[in-house]
Amino acid sequence: MLTLQNTLYVMTPQAYVHIDNATLRVDVDHEKKLQVPLHHIGGLVCFGNVMVSPALMHRLAEDGKSLVLLDDSGRFKARLEGPVSGNILLRQAQYRAAERANTTLELARACVAGKIKNSRSVVQRGARDNTEADADASVQLTRSADNLAASLRAAAEAQTLDVLRGVEGEAARGYFAAINRIVKPAMRTDFQLDGRTRRPPLDRFNALLSFLYAMLMNDCRSALETVGLDPQLGFLHSVRPGRAALALDLQEEFRAVLADRLALTLINRNQIAANDFDQHEGGAVLLSDKGRRKVVAAWQERKQEEITHPLLEQKMPIGLLPFVQARLLARTIRGEMQGYLPYLAR
Repeated sequence: MLTLQNTLYVMTPQAYVHIDNATLRVDVDHEKKLQVPLHHIGGLVCFGNVMVSPALMHRLAEDGKSLVLLDDSGRFKARLEGPVSGNILLRQAQYRAAERANTTLELARACVAGKIKNSRSVVQRGARDNTEADADASVQLTRSADNLAASLRAAAEAQTLDVLRGVEGEAARGYFAAINRIVKPAMRTDFQLDGRTRRPPLDRFNALLSFLYAMLMNDCRSALETVGLDPQLGFLHSVRPGRAALALDLQEEFRAVLADRLALTLINRNQIAANDFDQHEGGAVLLSDKGRRKVVAAWQERKQEEITHPLLEQKMPIGLLPFVQARLLARTIRGEMQGYLPYLAR
């Protein structure tokens, strides 16, 4: 039985996080701001200049709970974890699978199929919602959904990783061009997505997406480590030192339906505004401290919402999806499933 434990996000500059008996305590300027039992915490994520006591680091490692350090914009810096868990036989099977070109291609194709199908779902939903408010946007979104369907067919026919990655890249460009039209007309001036920009993001929409992707990435990596897979060895994403390639693979099927859809909701409902972002030298745009707090709160609320998993036909919190899919991926690698089935939103 999987349980959903909360990840604690600490964003206040100069905050000091330490252990106090069997509780985790957060102090700011020597004043207690938060105290919570350790068994209620699944992991600790610190943004920017946050101090963590060595005693707490040791306790988190002993309890198998992760400590993740991100910079102010949400970019990954470091991760502390205890002894590697999981069956070594599973990792051996993962390494052997990565050496087989046909297995690598099939798993990579599943990642891309999940990403494109879920991206298309977001675009189709946007087309339906815009039918009356912006008929022209609805027509354009429908055309984009058709293009994504063509990309899906092309991905199924790709015979090499390079061709598959090319199909995925082209689909992503079309998708990001389309989601501008899902933003309500009144919000488009402040939240215009001028292509996908990352390091650094150059507009508010990109800044919001990058921040959400950073949190999603952390959840995907934690899920893989929980089931015992090596997050460094991926199938779609190439292996590089220090790169969690398998976590990036797993993340693909969730980007549109978890992160992008939440970003669009926050914008269209005016839950996040232009003044929740800061402009930096060189054109970088990042969430302000106030903006980060809003997004983290919305992310945690979103993860508590329940859905019915289409394959397992069981209700579960959205936050458990990466863990469930990591288990399905492990079963596929062990040969217990015919092929990996990504999560597809209904």
